[in-house]
Amino acid sequence: MRFNVHALDAAQQVVALTLDAPNAAAARDLATERGLSVFSVEGGKRAVVLPRLGRKSGFRTALFTVELLSLLEAGLNLVEAMQTLAEKEPAGERQDVLCGMVAAINRGEPFSKAVAAFPQHFSPLYVATIKASERTGNVKEALGRYIAYQEELERVKKKVVSASIYPAILMAVGVLVIGFLMLYVVPRFAQVYEDMAHTLPFFSQLLLSFGSFVGKHGLVLFSAFICCIGVGAWALSRPVVRAALNRRIWRLPALGSRMKTYQLARLYRTAGMLMRAGIPALRALEMVEELLAVHLRPQLRQARSLIEQGHPMSAALGAASLATPVAARMLVVGERSGDMGRMLGEIARFHDDEVARFVDWFTRAFEPLLMTLLGLAVGAVVVLMYMPIFELAGNIK
Repeated sequence: MRFNVHALDAAQQVVALTLDAPNAAAARDLATERGLSVFSVEGGKRAVVLPRLGRKSGFRTALFTVELLSLLEAGLNLVEAMQTLAEKEPAGERQDVLCGMVAAINRGEPFSKAVAAFPQHFSPLYVATIKASERTGNVKEALGRYIAYQEELERVKKKVVSASIYPAILMAVGVLVIGFLMLYVVPRFAQVYEDMAHTLPFFSQLLLSFGSFVGKHGLVLFSAFICCIGVGAWALSRPVVRAALNRRIWRLPALGSRMKTYQLARLYRTAGMLMRAGIPALRALEMVEELLAVHLRPQLRQARSLIEQGHPMSAALGAASLATPVAARMLVVGERSGDMGRMLGEIARFHDDEVARFVDWFTRAFEPLLMTLLGLAVGAVVVLMYMPIFELAGNIK
């Protein structure tokens, strides 16, 4: 397997290399034997040689944060670390971003302002975290906090995506099989049974009538199908349509409550990270508003208004229906201890685990149900097509 290894060499410069090894531990050992201090090992896929297209590699914020934190922990100051990262990069977008930040720092601008100059790569949350850390002079802690934040988000996202892959494949294959039967096989059976249509069973007549209609108007139906896909894609690109669709999905009894739990977990985690960085609660809640679903944002504004009036955060979020029963109790504990940022992180972790358990249960229950429905649909089409043959064979006997 092929692994991407990032390490520090003897001159305390970051190097990136690709190693073939049976596992991550072996790749780390190979790099260590070369005198490198490894700080990340990524990959694990089998080596596949593909032609290079010459496309410039994009700037990855997470990788930049990991490398910068490693250099700072190795003893370099911020200017030296940024210069090291800029010097090791080949020409491309990544080097342009790093050189731009180094130039801003050399002009005397703070690190947060240098980062804010590239909003396409650094989110407002990232900039706010760095800016808050500059007040205390602990940029390393802020970077470590952001890395942990990203890892938690990626953990939940990967869990949901991996659980959705198999059902999506099943649905795609099922739709293709049923489409092939209905649009190709059934019209040809309709031609065979055309002379005996009045003697066929009722449901077979319906199926073959549909097949005959498809055979005669195939081009028109195909054009209408393409138009429907285009209109649907355009509609989904409109924020109003997406918001209306989200509201309908959220009304589903089981799914809607889990989606709200997932949204609240993002709210708690992000607000907690900002508060631990030293940002006031009201400012933190204002910054995380864009992360919430559209119909939850007025509730968050209501909670901020209550906090401004002097209500505790636990009561404000509860009154705005933005606190689950577990979250409400834990928020009260956080207010008593004075460490609300850490408590919000713990609440988010609890709810993320709850969502992950629901996703596991749902996929285990949904997969066999989906296979059963697809099997019944395909079987019904086949039986209705061959039923006249079965009856004809019975009459011959």
